[in-house]
Amino acid sequence: MTSLDPIRTAVAVVLVSVGGLFFLIGTIGLLRLPDFFTRTHAATKCDTVGAGSLLIGLAVYDGASTSALKILVLVLLVLVSSPTSGHALARAAYRTGLKPWRAGEEREVS
Repeated sequence: MTSLDPIRTAVAVVLVSVGGLFFLIGTIGLLRLPDFFTRTHAATKCDTVGAGSLLIGLAVYDGASTSALKILVLVLLVLVSSPTSGHALARAAYRTGLKPWRAGEEREVS
């Protein structure tokens, strides 16, 4: 056991906790926000920051290994694919006629 193991473990725990917190906040956003567009925003933030932080925490905990490198490749995939898919979904919804919710309008319950 080296002197860096407790520090590495603490950093990993903090990153995984931050990831879990973002997943919790994103889930609350999915339940509480008023329309498709704001829910998509919450989901993509939750996915990008939450999964990214969680995966980086796992890579830090694993240390310098091929598994950590594979996890970091997954982080890059999440960082590219989540915002792209969220943008594509919101753009498609807007182009098909779904209008954003405006303050003062009645909220649709789905």
